[in-house]
Amino acid sequence: MRVDRRGFLLTAAAAAACSWKRERSPLTRAAHYLWAQQAADGGFHSTTYGLLRSGQSLTPLVLGALLRVPDGTVPAPAGGVDRAIAFIRRHTSADGAVGVTGGNADYPNYATALAVDALAAAQRGLPAVAHRAEAGSWAADIAPMVAQLRLQQFSEANGWTPEHTAYGGWGMGGAIRVPPAAGHVDLSMTRFVLEALRASGVDGSDPAMTRARVFLERSQNRDGGFFFSPVTPALNKAGQSAEGFVSYGTTTADGVLALRATGVPDSDERITRAIALLDRNHRSDRVPGFDEGESPQPSWRSGLRFYYAAAIARVRPQHRVRLPEQADDGSFRNANGRVKEDDPLIATTFAIQVLTRAGG
Repeated sequence: MRVDRRGFLLTAAAAAACSWKRERSPLTRAAHYLWAQQAADGGFHSTTYGLLRSGQSLTPLVLGALLRVPDGTVPAPAGGVDRAIAFIRRHTSADGAVGVTGGNADYPNYATALAVDALAAAQRGLPAVAHRAEAGSWAADIAPMVAQLRLQQFSEANGWTPEHTAYGGWGMGGAIRVPPAAGHVDLSMTRFVLEALRASGVDGSDPAMTRARVFLERSQNRDGGFFFSPVTPALNKAGQSAEGFVSYGTTTADGVLALRATGVPDSDERITRAIALLDRNHRSDRVPGFDEGESPQPSWRSGLRFYYAAAIARVRPQHRVRLPEQADDGSFRNANGRVKEDDPLIATTFAIQVLTRAGG
């Protein structure tokens, strides 16, 4: 067979160019950066915030994002996924909670929910034969975490009824709370727990989902948007208006994702009204819904920039978002540290969530 040397060289050059372009893509560089931050113990540890240094909440957050990077983009380091999973297992208490070992609580409900999500994503990524062989092991890991998240819901089991504002939601985790002291309860934690329950196979007819919809409806405004907490007024970052707490972008996106996790279809009015508000107010480089004027305090609308970008990329992937410039080492950072997005582990993880939706 005669080979056209010129055609062969052109094809080889094109392939090399495509490979170089892929290797230099923002997604590839960001994933390389995150894998390079994995410690010898398998965890991802903050060097920016002492509270996050344990890695108990950050490790499942980072691993969950890396597991969703398309195949062939960045191969995980040999044993990297296994080491991260082993880290999560070592930091899971006997009753299924993550984020409670080592003395200081590291956002236990977030950490446990993120661990369920990461383990479920890892299980889905296994080849079929390995998936069947290890199914029992995965179930043994996830089941106590799911049981812990169920226990943490503000429900009848702990003395809460639909008349209580916290009913159906989730708080920080740790010690189980009983009425009347709900403590910190918010929509973000509730969303992450609901998505973890969904990832574990809990369907929309489950009583936990039914209770959660009560909390979500209580957190939705008449304009279709959502606010952060119906329990603790001071937590609502956009403040109040004559009609109640002001809706804003991150919470409204959280509300949509939470409703979806409970099985509510996109055709439902609760979701269509929320999406309509997001469509009207979307901003590519900041969180909509804040009227902060010339406040000397760091801005919420820029402080939540990466969180909003990651959430809106899932709710409305057609909306364009602009992230701050990527650093030479592949990381992303928010100059505004109001919500810890100045930690490159957090910002880069959110950026990967955006880039995997945008094709990198």
